[in-house]
Amino acid sequence: MTTTTIDPLPTPAVSGRRPEAIHRFLVKPADAGIADAVDGGKLLEWIDKVAYAAAAQWSGRYCVTAYVGNIHLDRPIAVGELVELHANLVHTGRTSMHILVSVYSTDPTRQKPVQTAQCLTIFVAVDDERRTVEVPQWEPSTILELHRHRQARARISVRKRIEEAMAAQRYTASGTAPSATLRFLAAPSDINWGGKVHGGRTMGWIDEAAYVCGADWAGQHVITSYFGGIRFYRPIVIGHIVEVTARLIHTGPRSMHISVHVTSTDPHSDEPALAAHGLAVVVAVDANGKARPIEQWTPVSDEDRSLAAHARHLVELRAEAEPFATAADLPADAEPSYFRAPIPG
Repeated sequence: MTTTTIDPLPTPAVSGRRPEAIHRFLVKPADAGIADAVDGGKLLEWIDKVAYAAAAQWSGRYCVTAYVGNIHLDRPIAVGELVELHANLVHTGRTSMHILVSVYSTDPTRQKPVQTAQCLTIFVAVDDERRTVEVPQWEPSTILELHRHRQARARISVRKRIEEAMAAQRYTASGTAPSATLRFLAAPSDINWGGKVHGGRTMGWIDEAAYVCGADWAGQHVITSYFGGIRFYRPIVIGHIVEVTARLIHTGPRSMHISVHVTSTDPHSDEPALAAHGLAVVVAVDANGKARPIEQWTPVSDEDRSLAAHARHLVELRAEAEPFATAADLPADAEPSYFRAPIPG
């Protein structure tokens, strides 16, 4: 009698490394924003923290945020709700870890939470000198992981095209679009244990600047409904002069597309450097939290028209990114071949 041999399940490159992290907590009143719900900046801080936990425990290193992908904020999270953030590794590069964060929230008296948001983050492992270091390679071991791994790899080329499109744009004084700038010093309360301003705090600043710009144009409260890819370029440390400039580049019937740049300047130098860049889409809301029409912005200068076309181009590019699979997307009987029993001969 013969039996069919079965390949063993893939195992982590380093024993004991876990490719996931889960944070679970109740939303406190202090977590609520202006609209009495969790705002986009706070949610991004939570996403950054759980993704960092997954990256650090997998790599065994201090990690820095390199990129936070597209995130739709379709359902507001209220005070008192139970929130779960699941961070799962979906791809590794030589020094990078691509981590998918799924956000669930619900009234704690209910049995099943609802997925509120989902986004891809990329962290890079560094040594004590802040030089990038190689990370253990991860291999998918379930059908869901295989799907997500394929989707993460497919997004690499889309993300590169988006970054090239963003890098090609120019923001100068010749633009006439509405804008808002926040200016302050990076404080000790803004940093993480590594001594740098953590990515979540920077994303909170991006959300705040987008709110100021959007609310000023709309003349009413706005909420963030979407963040485009946020790219981090350099660390910000205590005492740096930080400027967060938000500029309107396109309007829809109810939405405002706002490009946000974060620069930091060492007080001993007069040379500001780009620290982060991202796109936020905010919508005007009425007293009941319903989206309402806004005044349309008309580009005036050549730069205005170029950036408005750029905003529309980004929408088209991001539509090419396939949404990440969930367990509900797979057939109930789906299973990898190595889960099947040996076949007797």
